[in-house]
Amino acid sequence: MGIPFNNSYARLPETFFAPIEPTSVSAPVMIRLNHDLATVLGIDAAWLDSPEGLAVLAGNQTAAGSEPLAMAYSGHQFGGFSPQLGDGRAILLGEVIGKDGVRYDIQLKGSGPTPFSRRGDGRSALGPVLREYIVSEAMAALGVPTTRSLAAVASGERVFREGFVPGGVFTRVAQSHIRIGTFQWFAARQDHVNLRVLADYVIARHYPEAMQEDNPYLVLLNTVIERQARLITHWMQLGFIHGVMNTDNMTVSGETIDFGPCAFLDTYDPEKVFSSIDRDGRYAFGNQGPIALWNLTRFAETLLPLLHEDQNKSIAEAEAALDRYSSLHQNSLQERFAAKIGIRDGDTSDWNLVKTLLAAMAEGEADFTLVFRHLSDALESGDNQSVTCLFRQPEAITEWLKTWRASLHDVDRSESLALMRRSNPVYIPRNHRIEEAIKAGNHGDYSLFHRLNDVLQQPFTSQAEFTEYEAAPAPHEVVQATFCGT
Repeated sequence: MGIPFNNSYARLPETFFAPIEPTSVSAPVMIRLNHDLATVLGIDAAWLDSPEGLAVLAGNQTAAGSEPLAMAYSGHQFGGFSPQLGDGRAILLGEVIGKDGVRYDIQLKGSGPTPFSRRGDGRSALGPVLREYIVSEAMAALGVPTTRSLAAVASGERVFREGFVPGGVFTRVAQSHIRIGTFQWFAARQDHVNLRVLADYVIARHYPEAMQEDNPYLVLLNTVIERQARLITHWMQLGFIHGVMNTDNMTVSGETIDFGPCAFLDTYDPEKVFSSIDRDGRYAFGNQGPIALWNLTRFAETLLPLLHEDQNKSIAEAEAALDRYSSLHQNSLQERFAAKIGIRDGDTSDWNLVKTLLAAMAEGEADFTLVFRHLSDALESGDNQSVTCLFRQPEAITEWLKTWRASLHDVDRSESLALMRRSNPVYIPRNHRIEEAIKAGNHGDYSLFHRLNDVLQQPFTSQAEFTEYEAAPAPHEVVQATFCGT
């Protein structure tokens, strides 16, 4: 019984974190426990669902073997550098070795103030807990590298934001919570000794193959660049907008982290921003690729003291690594979007076909998910109606459909259909569905929350009982802005 902790981050020097116990809550209630994930982690789900397990997941009790701590990190937030951020409302309980042999962090969010809270209350409103549970598990089902949801707990208390709202505690699982901002913490302090300790720890934990190379730190840089290039294009394939791509929200493991003001596109718009605080569009949908490179450049800067004793050579090696990003990103983007229109290993001409479609979608105010999903229906049936009806001006897409069909003339249609249906989900976490689940949850009704989670576990398969979850929002249901949970 209990959680089989096997901690390593707590063995690092004290400047890496602050030991801190979670703050208890008055009347915790389990909303949802991820039994499948608990099994992967080697934790008895029945124990987690017991009063003792609930006490641990609410922050009311410290489990045997847990060494709670708040991680230290810095970060560029909307381009401005903050030398001290850290876990202000999150506490790392410890790590476990899963049944798959992978080391995982188990972290509570909304578990009370820490030394990094900066006058914040360290708590979470219930809405962000429900949102992160829904979206992170949906991303996992969609095949995107992501942090995971182990549990959502109602705290039985109210927290003050714009007004008083119900509170919650979220249990997050990640292969690690180490961020670009963690490296910036030591670089900003010119603490090269602990910077090397951190880099060695990350290499040993995530990229042990790099230890066999002549320059493991350069391998670390190159591998993080590759993982992030693939991750961002995976987001974009699905119409996902992270919303707050600060350097403290980019992991070195290549997992999506921090589902605050995130959202999925309804109508396609490359300049779309949902975050209420992103007033200049820094983290707009179409800007996520360049911003990832900006963040990776900040990461490369932190590694300069480790890459080579000669600073000029360090800079040259970092620049050469960063120069690879654009082609990695473009090639991955091209491959993913070519697959969305039924073409494997697309070339430049196929990318031009994709760009023409996206331009028509933007002009025609067409729904991103529905267009791509119904293209496979059009290919199978030979009838364009299911696609053209999604455009404000159907004639804007008719010519493109002719060109597209011609491009598939020599391609095996069954293979194209299978590829498209693997690449284009039927169900995504629609913003209005998340909001209605949160609204009901704030009033103690979690039925919509559970239903939405259930739908999203099979995103590529049509489910007759859930057809309403395929639909785009009606005009009065459109969500224009999403909000950070702090």
